[in-house]
Amino acid sequence: MKRILTIAGSDSGGGAGIQADLKAITLLGGYGMSVVTALTAQNTVGVQAIHQVPVSFVERQIDSVLSDIGADAVKTGMLVNAEIVGVVAKKIEQYRIEKVVVDPVMAAKSGDLLLHKDGREILVKRLIPLSMVVTPNLMEASALAGLKVGSIEEMKKAARRIYELGARYVVLKGGHLKGMAIDLLYDGRRYEEIEGPRIRTKNTHGTGCTFASAIATLLARGEAVSEAVRKAKVFITMAIQSGLNLGKGMGPTNPSAYVLREMERYRVVQELKKAIGLLKQEKIGHLIPEVSSNLGYALPAAEGIEDVAAFPGRIVRFKDSIATLSDPEFGASQHIANIILTAMRFDPECCSAMNIRYSKENVARLRGKGFLIGHFDRRLEPRRVREKEGASLEWGVGEVLRRTKQVPDFIYDEGDVGKEPMIRVLGRDPVEVVQKIVKALGSGQNTGRR
Repeated sequence: MKRILTIAGSDSGGGAGIQADLKAITLLGGYGMSVVTALTAQNTVGVQAIHQVPVSFVERQIDSVLSDIGADAVKTGMLVNAEIVGVVAKKIEQYRIEKVVVDPVMAAKSGDLLLHKDGREILVKRLIPLSMVVTPNLMEASALAGLKVGSIEEMKKAARRIYELGARYVVLKGGHLKGMAIDLLYDGRRYEEIEGPRIRTKNTHGTGCTFASAIATLLARGEAVSEAVRKAKVFITMAIQSGLNLGKGMGPTNPSAYVLREMERYRVVQELKKAIGLLKQEKIGHLIPEVSSNLGYALPAAEGIEDVAAFPGRIVRFKDSIATLSDPEFGASQHIANIILTAMRFDPECCSAMNIRYSKENVARLRGKGFLIGHFDRRLEPRRVREKEGASLEWGVGEVLRRTKQVPDFIYDEGDVGKEPMIRVLGRDPVEVVQKIVKALGSGQNTGRR
């Protein structure tokens, strides 16, 4: 297990500082250790008081940890004053720590000062030159670079200046810009823009601490800097999306969201296995189209194909039943993912879909069973959609959902030149999808067989 040491202040409210750091380190599989630089009386509203730890005791803490346990990476946060910054830099040099992530914490989101002015000077002269990665936000970047930062171009200028202070990599966080949440990674040669969705929430306490700790942990695990930053971006984005509405002010992020989502991956795969097992017991070979079928299931709040599991090689007809080539995997089917992701934009609980053979007789049977059915005409598909690979289904399913204002049980089209007609089955989970198929069409009759 990789060892990650956080040197930072304590947040009595648990949302930032060493509390947030240790949560992120642990959830990403690291062994977290801490050196406390200050005790804060702090909550979601602000910082009510700060008790600085004597510099000699900060030094004793560092020696106790590094002389015995050691560290694969060090992350620094709130360092309070010049003396503490100086001793942290001295000890990093003494113990030859290579992977150092410096979060240049200067003020809390509430505006409370967390680093004295003289501490900034030592931070620039002594600590940043020892860093592998430095992670300033826009305000911190402005202070370090000596210029106003409010745009991507200004971020690039600031990143270059901070790099020239001695950091090997600069991650300038653009969370306070308008539009997409874009972070800028600069290595002295090229700029890499790392985008994330703009999440409307007040519960962002501890974002910087969590992000920097995630980077440090991933670096300790052997990730390259670019990959570590990208994965940490996913980690913090999910934490913000699942932020906790605690207290009267800015609630904390929820770093557990990442692990809970990874656990969901297992559940999604198991549900698909269960559903396909049920379907294999039915004589539904006649419902498999010429292009074969697939059954997909998405994670909650899925954003792309990588969040949707399906069967590699599709579901094929085998005699009067079906067969699969392997167990379900995430990212296995762009086709089925497009259907599910489009449906989820209208109803987040509609997380599963399957495509089956079209025939007029099958559609009639569906209507006779009382299912809600939608239809789109491929001939009306706009040229811009036709010319974009994989956009047809997103357009067609979207047209139905916009027209019906709800997600139907089945959506069909009658095909077009080079396009096989098809029925899509939608549901909250794959078992529900299979149950709809079996109830409506799974009698074993060859309805619709060519």
